[in-house]
Amino acid sequence: MADQVVETGDVRHAGRAAGEIEFLGRTRELKELRADIERAGLDTLAGRKAPRARVLLIAGRPGSGRTALAEELVRQVADRYPDGVLRARLTEPGGTPVPVGRAARDLLTALDDPAPAGACEDDLTDALRTALADRRALLLLDDAADAGQVDALLPDTPDCLVVAVSEGPLTGISDVRPCTLGGLDAKSGVELLTRHTGSVRITVDPRAAESLAEECQGQAAALMLAGGWLAARPKAAVSDLAKQLRAEDTEGTALTRVFRLAYAALPAGAARMLRLLALAPAGLVDPQTASALAGCSVDSAHTTLDDFVALGFLHAVDAPLPQYEVPGCLHPQLRILAEHHERPAELQLARARMLERTVRLLQACRAITETDSPQARQKLLDMPSALRFPTPRAAADWLRLTRPALLASVRLAVADGELDTLARRLMTQLVRAMAAHIGTQAAAADLYDIHSFVLGVAERRNLPRERAAALLNLGDLDARAGRTADALTRYRAALDAGREVNDPYATCRAMESVGGAHLELGDHDRAADWFGRALVERLARGERAEAARLYGRIAAAHTFAGRYGEALRNWRAAVAGHRKNGDVAAQACALSELARVQEYAGRPEESVRTCREAVEWARRAEDPRLQAALHLRVADTLEHLGDPASAGLHRGAAERILGDSNLQNDPDACEIRTASAED
Repeated sequence: MADQVVETGDVRHAGRAAGEIEFLGRTRELKELRADIERAGLDTLAGRKAPRARVLLIAGRPGSGRTALAEELVRQVADRYPDGVLRARLTEPGGTPVPVGRAARDLLTALDDPAPAGACEDDLTDALRTALADRRALLLLDDAADAGQVDALLPDTPDCLVVAVSEGPLTGISDVRPCTLGGLDAKSGVELLTRHTGSVRITVDPRAAESLAEECQGQAAALMLAGGWLAARPKAAVSDLAKQLRAEDTEGTALTRVFRLAYAALPAGAARMLRLLALAPAGLVDPQTASALAGCSVDSAHTTLDDFVALGFLHAVDAPLPQYEVPGCLHPQLRILAEHHERPAELQLARARMLERTVRLLQACRAITETDSPQARQKLLDMPSALRFPTPRAAADWLRLTRPALLASVRLAVADGELDTLARRLMTQLVRAMAAHIGTQAAAADLYDIHSFVLGVAERRNLPRERAAALLNLGDLDARAGRTADALTRYRAALDAGREVNDPYATCRAMESVGGAHLELGDHDRAADWFGRALVERLARGERAEAARLYGRIAAAHTFAGRYGEALRNWRAAVAGHRKNGDVAAQACALSELARVQEYAGRPEESVRTCREAVEWARRAEDPRLQAALHLRVADTLEHLGDPASAGLHRGAAERILGDSNLQNDPDACEIRTASAED
């Protein structure tokens, strides 16, 4: 899962695992890496300007401390890059490479330069390079799976620096500066053990400490596990652990041997929770997730997770809420243990419990924003206290912090294939929570991905109603991003799906959306035709408010086509419909549009009369913005008719309304809301 943060000024490790930042030794490697930044590149030596950012590669096995070295390098040189530090993890905990498009989008979001929802990978990487073209930034690309991932994200400017972390070489990237890691030196290894065990046992038997560091082959992760094992056993000598490791089966790396020993010492309940953490989405876990996976209380899970941090099994994330990260080097071991000790049905049940808990948390996250409703308040009170949020702000913070894990949960649920009902509920609640706390526009990119997953489930399980809903939502997002032709294709497919199950809502909604797409494409005749089809359906079901709105959309299509007679007839029908429905504000808007078309049609006197009528209805609707705009329109028309005195009176009225309503500094104060633009 991509995990980014932009840092300026005081560079902190926000969003990173706090335990992973522990840094010792590597003085020589750091010196060489810093020198590589200053060293002239091949292009410079050849007399050419470097076309792209320089790449420093830190290569080493998982658990070698490669990320800690990268973080320390970033800390030391970050002040040279005033536009901040960007971070992206390019491999999922399970070993799956993160799609380049997802990483690029998250980096753009971190730059506060989000790309349109649904943009393709090439557009996203192009947008990232454009965003970085005039910046001096540092990119830390952690756990890169191959050179292709790194190459696609490279800035096209030598003013940026890329620090890539990988297990092996990045063949294919020119002028890359590799730094291959072995184990920590003996002194640093012993010091790392001392941080966990205290100095007494190390001082008493320094040779045993050196022997233990050697058994761990200087691997940072193995040393942390060994230190955690000793810290949990104050009476054990360092030599005891060294002997046990030597007696262990020599199969596997030093890390796997230390891990087996540390895992075997856990109580049965803790051992089960640890291996089930292999199911944690994106390798991120909190007390709620652990509680659901293991079937224990939240408080008990929280205590056990803290114990795992002390033992070296987890990293505590530096965040406002309790959150932990499963180290990537341990994830394969946990997965093997889970598959060996748990039956497939038990793993499926644990995954289902975790997703069900997430669904309920999302329900509570949204419900806290709806406390004006008695039903919503009661529903919130009926939830267990462990699932409730104290304030909307707390719910929003939880949603923001857990976003990577929530999106990973959706991907896992959809990929599973056997949890489709639960996956659909999860996606529905996530969409609603994001809309409530973030807004559909700000969350458009995430919503696009979620609706795409919904579409996949609907097609897999042959669910036409869900398919229609997903297609409509994706079409709306395509339309907002300017991909009108793609949106039209989505809307037509949604119409077919709605008709297949005789879903009146989806059918009418799709018809109107098809009309809206044609209107955007300039095909006014087809737009009016599709709006008319939707109108027939609305009238047949007695949906008067929707019918009145559709009269306005038909009128707008005729107006764009220059058919003012048809436009006037439909605007009058819209006015009559809103009047019958008692919608005063909508009636005022429709009258204002009727006046506009009358002026286009060369009937200025009628336009003035209609505008004055609209002003009165806007006053009744208590809409000062619309009142002022209508007064200004009347003033313009009167000036065209040669009556500047009356025009001045209406301009004065508009200024008084704007002044009384504190709208004079609002750039949209004189914008008239049009019924034709309503959706």
